[in-house]
Amino acid sequence: MPDNNGQKGEDALPRLLGWLEQDPENTALLSDAIEAAIASGELDAAERLGERYAQIETPPPAIRNLFGIIAIQQGKHEKAAERFQQLIQDGHNNPDIRFNLAWSYAVLNKGDDALEMINTETAEQLPQAAALRVRLMHSAGHFDKAMEEAKMLADIHPEDPGLMAAISVLALDVEDIDLARKAAAKAETIPDAITTLGTLALADSDPSSALEHFNTALEQQPENPRAWLGRGMAEMVRGNNSKAASDIDKGAEIFGDHLGSWIAAGWAYFVQGDYQTSRARFETAMAVDPTFAESQGSLAVINVVEGNMEEAVKLCETALRLDRQCFSAALAKSLIERSKGNEAAADRIVKIAMNTPIDANGRTMGEALMSMNTGIKNAPKS
Repeated sequence: MPDNNGQKGEDALPRLLGWLEQDPENTALLSDAIEAAIASGELDAAERLGERYAQIETPPPAIRNLFGIIAIQQGKHEKAAERFQQLIQDGHNNPDIRFNLAWSYAVLNKGDDALEMINTETAEQLPQAAALRVRLMHSAGHFDKAMEEAKMLADIHPEDPGLMAAISVLALDVEDIDLARKAAAKAETIPDAITTLGTLALADSDPSSALEHFNTALEQQPENPRAWLGRGMAEMVRGNNSKAASDIDKGAEIFGDHLGSWIAAGWAYFVQGDYQTSRARFETAMAVDPTFAESQGSLAVINVVEGNMEEAVKLCETALRLDRQCFSAALAKSLIERSKGNEAAADRIVKIAMNTPIDANGRTMGEALMSMNTGIKNAPKS
């Protein structure tokens, strides 16, 4: 999509409209006026000018592309997709139009269609297409392939902040911390990169710096789910559990089907003693994917706390079948042992659970739970 220089459009549009009053069928003036209207955010005016153009003559591909951009900026993404599709069907298959169609598909949650439009060749030609391709591959779960292409595209567009921001997020998820840090440093004004820097600060045990980054990211992009989750985790480390739960909840809601977010939200409420809401968040994760061990194990913990021991045992066994290293299942098992009066076995299981590394920096769940002010016995100091 083209840059939206509003001031330039505001200055130019009235002048162009005045000239069009004198020469109403001048398509060159109409073309300039459409661009000026888009730049100034006068989208309805841009649409009307486009209709005037079409009444005079068949618009060329560049003007038809502008019609699609108008639809995007109006939030009419289905309409935009139709316009770009027609252009491509008519043989105008250039990178800019492919990117615009891919953008429309991405907004419509048609990730596979978007990826098909942004092939490697298109990504090599346009840095904005490279950034979108990396994000789409990452979102689709193609981590290895996404990283392979990200490194190749970074060599082609080494200074593009959008691409670097996308790479920083991908690198975090594949636990390439060095690459995440380097990529984010090249895109430190982009919300995704700012969020990456916040996540790194949190991993470096600097929650104050992390909060600054997450707040900055959210000021620029209020619907950034990673920033909400990160801010929630930073608040949790600082002991502000109520704020933490609210922020993590917000991130989970925006993500929608991101299992880890719902699990994190459930634990955020758990540490406050709000077991009803905690259960609801774990059940949401279970509904998304019942084969995810932490969903089963987390619900097992809730059932132990609520005294539903038979159901707790069943869920715990299922979780451990799915993943022998499942933290929440180990914690549930320890609580079940405690309920039988078998303190020695329970303490041993808790120690194993608390000392299991949970991230790329070797931080243990015990350290995380201590930071949450849970006071669980045998949790090592962070």
